[in-house]
Amino acid sequence: DDVYYSRIRGTQLDLFDISRVEVLRGPQGTLYGKNTIGGALKIVTRKPGQEKRGFLTLTAGTYGQLEAKGGISGPLSDFAAVGLSLLHAQRDGYVEDPVLDREYNDKNVTAGRFQLSLGREDQPIHFDFSADYSKEDAAMTVGQPLNTLTTLFGQPILVIPSPTPEYNFETRTTPGLPNSTKLDHYGFSGVLTWDLSDSFTMKSITAYRNLKTDDFIDIDATQLELGDVFVGVDQDQVSQELQAIYSGENLSIVAGLYYMLENITSHQEAYADDLIGPLFGNPTFLRTIDDDLRTESYAMYVNASYNITEALRLSAGIRYTDEEKVYSRSTSTFSSNPLFAANPAFAFSGLKENWNDSSPMVSLDYQINDDVMVYARYAKGFKSGGFNGRANNPGEQAPYNPETVDSYEAGVKAKFWDGKARTALTVFYNDYQDFQARVSGTVTDPITNLPSPELTVINAGSLVTKGVEFELYVTPMDGLQLDTQVGYLDADYEEFNDVRFTNFGGDRSFQTPPFSPKWTARFGAQYTWDLGGEAGSLTLGASARYRSRMALAVDNTFTNSATEIEGLFQDAYWLYDARLVWEDSEGHYSAGIYGKNLSDELYKTDGQEFSSVGSIRTVYFGAPQTWSFTVTARY
Repeated sequence: DDVYYSRIRGTQLDLFDISRVEVLRGPQGTLYGKNTIGGALKIVTRKPGQEKRGFLTLTAGTYGQLEAKGGISGPLSDFAAVGLSLLHAQRDGYVEDPVLDREYNDKNVTAGRFQLSLGREDQPIHFDFSADYSKEDAAMTVGQPLNTLTTLFGQPILVIPSPTPEYNFETRTTPGLPNSTKLDHYGFSGVLTWDLSDSFTMKSITAYRNLKTDDFIDIDATQLELGDVFVGVDQDQVSQELQAIYSGENLSIVAGLYYMLENITSHQEAYADDLIGPLFGNPTFLRTIDDDLRTESYAMYVNASYNITEALRLSAGIRYTDEEKVYSRSTSTFSSNPLFAANPAFAFSGLKENWNDSSPMVSLDYQINDDVMVYARYAKGFKSGGFNGRANNPGEQAPYNPETVDSYEAGVKAKFWDGKARTALTVFYNDYQDFQARVSGTVTDPITNLPSPELTVINAGSLVTKGVEFELYVTPMDGLQLDTQVGYLDADYEEFNDVRFTNFGGDRSFQTPPFSPKWTARFGAQYTWDLGGEAGSLTLGASARYRSRMALAVDNTFTNSATEIEGLFQDAYWLYDARLVWEDSEGHYSAGIYGKNLSDELYKTDGQEFSSVGSIRTVYFGAPQTWSFTVTARY
């Protein structure tokens, strides 16, 4: 609803009562308040109106899944309408600790949204208010350890067989670590729209959001107190956007001013008794970290589209962004061994940096005929710099620079076979400069002269991604729909500076960029039978999804080596889903059975390389085969 969510944790939400989802690929900054370097995902909720509307959906499934969501909306008068949507979803964990009798990777969320719309269609002023709240109270997300764990000084303390055994969704965690992740997230927004004429509109978007999370994480995924942490975050943001929109016969313009102020504080605790080990008498070890980040962002943008001819349209825009960040951090260590009890060990405050950027965009599209359109687009993307939030040692707090990208895209969109088939073909080339990468290593502590983990964010150099994307949708006969999407991606580091890779002249560009499978594909089909009369219809649908081999972490070779860490890669795999859904003839009632990961494929979704902390390497897995049954009533 035109409000930017500045924290990834805050976007991990359930979608309900949604009107549509828009996906825009490539840098975006000349149409929206906040800029994005790689693309934008815009979620538009269903607004209340003069038509009465309601729905209720109930779901039950494997792993104790229970879900209920519903909503009701309608007019209070011919001037006002309200809507209320509610959701509760829970599921048992599919990862277990048989020793502690715990479950992990579960779900327990409750959410709601209230909306108020003021203004009649025949009046020029409209106001939309929205308030939402979501609450999570779930268990930890736990993965699988890849290799033998050690103390800080390299002594083995837990041997993991090599090769790593096939994952069976069982694990061990630290007995004293609370099995808890919690989230509270709420916000308010008000959108005032004023139609000054048939062609000119002013728009104001005002929003406030607040996010609080308390997460316990067992990074090493074992019974050791090695990589156990608590991360508590309290974040709020306020934003204001003003838009001027002109729509003429041949010219359309969107111009805007944007402001956002974000404050985020966090308290972190690292429990690592086993990291120090017997060499120093098995001391207790606790490191606490408190930090405070303030971000203030200003921007102005304009985007114009002009119809040169009936078939040829030129669009161009530019965005100016100015961001200032102020960062403070303190790190304290508590230990029963005085050697590790420097308090405070490391602190700094009031670091301030400012970055600004001008990002242009230009595109040209040509309608060859009613069925075929070709286009080309160039855009520059910008992501501001920042401070290393993982700084534990002097010097690591140095700011890193902004990341930029030059993005080129061209394609064709067409329909044929009397409209029964639609297709799109896109080629793209993205050149990232000063890309920001989190890397890990070990340094010598200046106080103790002992090894200390180093986790830093650096501007690593240049990254180029290029490829092709193909989409096809076909309706060869009544009731049958076929679709496919195929993507080819070639991602390579042109330059990746890292002084630790002395064997390669300080350049690790031979590594594989993470989460960049060369091939992705999806093939889908569904057929709908008309059961006749009031019996309704029955739809059978299925899909197959493919990903080729990909890396799961930035650090995916051994330090100063070209040898890949095999466990930090996911081999090629397929996932199969299916559904069978009945719907009545009026569209008021439906019931369906849904199956996901039908082949029960075992596949990794993420990896963490923290070998500088007790040789920790951990991977995480997608859900096994699941089934659910859903019934819906709507009017």
